[in-house]
Amino acid sequence: MTNNNFWDRSVLYEMNVRQITAQGTLRAAAERLPFLRSVGVDAVWLMPVYPIGEVDRKGSLGSYYSIRDYCAVNPEFGDMADFDAFVAEAHRLGMKVLLDWVTDHPSRDARWLSEKPFDWYERDGHGEAVVPYDWSDTAKLDYSNREVWRGQIDAMLFWVREHAVDGLRCDMAMLVPIEFWREASSALHAVKPDIFMLAEAEELNLFDGAFDASYAWEMHHIICDIAQGRKRVTALRDYVYADMARYRRTAFRMMFTSNHDENSWNGSEFARLGDALGIMTALTFVLPQSLPLIYTGQEVGYDHSFAFFDRDPIPDSCYRQDAHTELYRRLTVLRHENAAVASGDACGSFVEIRNNAEDCLMTFVRESGDDRVVCMMNVSPYAIHADFNTGIYAGTYRDAVNGGDFELVGHVERDMAPWEYHILTK
Repeated sequence: MTNNNFWDRSVLYEMNVRQITAQGTLRAAAERLPFLRSVGVDAVWLMPVYPIGEVDRKGSLGSYYSIRDYCAVNPEFGDMADFDAFVAEAHRLGMKVLLDWVTDHPSRDARWLSEKPFDWYERDGHGEAVVPYDWSDTAKLDYSNREVWRGQIDAMLFWVREHAVDGLRCDMAMLVPIEFWREASSALHAVKPDIFMLAEAEELNLFDGAFDASYAWEMHHIICDIAQGRKRVTALRDYVYADMARYRRTAFRMMFTSNHDENSWNGSEFARLGDALGIMTALTFVLPQSLPLIYTGQEVGYDHSFAFFDRDPIPDSCYRQDAHTELYRRLTVLRHENAAVASGDACGSFVEIRNNAEDCLMTFVRESGDDRVVCMMNVSPYAIHADFNTGIYAGTYRDAVNGGDFELVGHVERDMAPWEYHILTK
């Protein structure tokens, strides 16, 4: 949908405003932006900033995703002037801002529930608004009513027209009709031609006139299974080929080792991935079609599972550069400087080098024009002896993560430690 090259080499950051600073405000969060930019972040996805419902509120502060008013700012975070200041600072630094959008289910006491007609909501046999799944603090909108479409699109346009938002991350996008998304996307593009649309879903039709990017949920589950010994790298290899065949070349696939759902409900990336964290992080930057994601705290190696409905901020003492910061810096430099690992229209080719240990070892080349990246990745908890021929890819490279020159000989024979990897650039 979006026809520009900003996103081809971009790195996305998901910001949990409630937890990224001790203050938990947009003003304080804006002060984190220069650091994120120095790490290489190009765009910030803000978790929902809207007022939260009070009926059946979860925890002390409620769920971000129980929205009371689509056109206001949660007082917990500040006011609209604070939001505008955040966006202005991001733009000053050359970063884009995405809003989190929940189309399917606002809060049970949303303004719309009282202000809009009865038929804006799905109703049960008693005339009560339907609660989707176990999301007891929300009520389900009725998308058979075209007025609901108009209300949602008008609210989206409010943020784009009046508050300079650059894109939307759309929560559980598969729960509403694709025809709605096409209409919304068309209206948004008419106002902002380069708006970026990210779907929390994997359905193929999302890319038919609606979205630029979708979640790579399946990949995330595979890398967790590999790290925890339930699968081998052959599952990841099969996934890569299947994914390239399923999705059009221009489709962005958001790849991640963590996000707000995984972190809060399944534990931190350290708990889920263990010693495999480094190599799995690297894979999200080098696989085809990737839009790499960094979640709040990952940029400083904060090993913690955030409370979802309460304040649980990163201590100021923990927000400092460490080895994880440096890893992300090197990976973002790799993505920014090497066309071979770009995505979207600029997506480079993916060619595997056959090797002797394909149940553990991935050896592949990404190329675009004269740019080449060679990856040697022992995606396993086992020490292996790697043996493979490099052919035309032999030569002197730079190790993008570990530093130093790397001589890639015509016939490679070398021992590799568990989870060892090398990303080689010309």
